[in-house]
Amino acid sequence: MTIRHVRLALLLLFVLLFLLPVYVLLVTSFKPLSEADPSQAWNLPRVWTTEAWAVAWEKLSPGFANSFLLAVPGSLISAALGAMNGYVLSKWRFPGSELVFTLFLFGMFIPYQGVMIPLVQLMVNLGVYGGIPGLVLAHVVYGIPICTLIFRNYYATIPDELIEASRVDGAGMLRTFASIVIPVSGPAFAVVIIWQFTSLWNDFLFAVFLTGPSSWPATVMLNNIAGAQTVPYSQQMAAAILASVPTMIIYVLLGRFFMRGLMAGALKG
Repeated sequence: MTIRHVRLALLLLFVLLFLLPVYVLLVTSFKPLSEADPSQAWNLPRVWTTEAWAVAWEKLSPGFANSFLLAVPGSLISAALGAMNGYVLSKWRFPGSELVFTLFLFGMFIPYQGVMIPLVQLMVNLGVYGGIPGLVLAHVVYGIPICTLIFRNYYATIPDELIEASRVDGAGMLRTFASIVIPVSGPAFAVVIIWQFTSLWNDFLFAVFLTGPSSWPATVMLNNIAGAQTVPYSQQMAAAILASVPTMIIYVLLGRFFMRGLMAGALKG
């Protein structure tokens, strides 16, 4: 047996270990409540049914709409702000720009729990507490540091001569950004959109504190799927799969740009 065969065997083993929870999720989601029990988690259903999926969708559908209203604009706004910040901090540096960048990075290490009370007070004062706009604002502000870092490091790989040539041709900062930088920013946008969309879609803590029941996203709805006497495992498993589908679609659509963007930002800057 060669080293190549050993590597393939180990990879296959890791894949199987990774897929075991997925197997339990799928199998349990097609079981009736009478069979959905931890003691029978590995068994195939004796009676296959989609009842759990129908109930899970009925309970999650309002949260899905709220999650899309949160994740889509939040991701796009975060990407736009991160691109502009990264461009200025990498190609149009000003006195003190390194200090500003360092202060941006400090924002990455502030825990959610440490700002929750003042954040709620701020949202109340702004009049956006309890709805999706306030939740979008919180995530956009909290996402600025990581988005700025990704774009700043990515734009550092763009040759300075290209920017200088555009200046010589008479292009200003915004024209250079729109005509030269944005067209080559696809991988960085893919990284930021995947990162922010996943973060916003999976948000639970901010959603619980900053929104009311009518604005709860899918994650909060998922947490609230529970029975009065027994735990509806099949419904919970079906709901968990449904809640994970949008992020999987984002990874499938933009995944090929993800590593390219991360590696480009890691080479320089």
